[in-house]
Amino acid sequence: MGKATETLKRTGAPTKESLDLMYEIAAERLTGQPAKRGSALQWGLDHEDEARDAYAFMTNATVKEIGLIPHPTIAGAHASPDALLGDDGVLEIKCPTSGVHLSWIRNGIVPEEHLPQVHWALACSGRRFADFMSYDPRFLEPRLQTFVKRVERDDVLIKALENEVRSFLARVDGLVADA
Repeated sequence: MGKATETLKRTGAPTKESLDLMYEIAAERLTGQPAKRGSALQWGLDHEDEARDAYAFMTNATVKEIGLIPHPTIAGAHASPDALLGDDGVLEIKCPTSGVHLSWIRNGIVPEEHLPQVHWALACSGRRFADFMSYDPRFLEPRLQTFVKRVERDDVLIKALENEVRSFLARVDGLVADA
């Protein structure tokens, strides 16, 4: 599994990102309040509906907005894909900075750091594929406003993610119990 899915350093200690997320989730559980999110996330939220509509127009696919999908076997774990696609797919939308969006178009692949989220949506939904979409309406040239790449389900990666999530949630439970 690549570094994007690792929650532990080679020494066995949690990564800083993993620890930050553990504390954030534990604090959300203990306060009942969602963590504050930054302006980059707000840009994405503000343009997600527009991106979903653009995807539906481009592909002529049946696109259904969805909320949380609980994992079928891991209590407390869920995914929130940006849409369901027909009977077999999910849609994951990103609205990054223009520079990041352009780099994703140029590289022509789903960025490694987003593959765990994409596969987790497939793990929770039981679906066969995910379309990863990057959207930036600031580009003057319409062909540069969207980037879509299909990701097929990878059950080996999903199994590894499920094991990591179980371990991660056990550590979160420990933080909450010790608070």
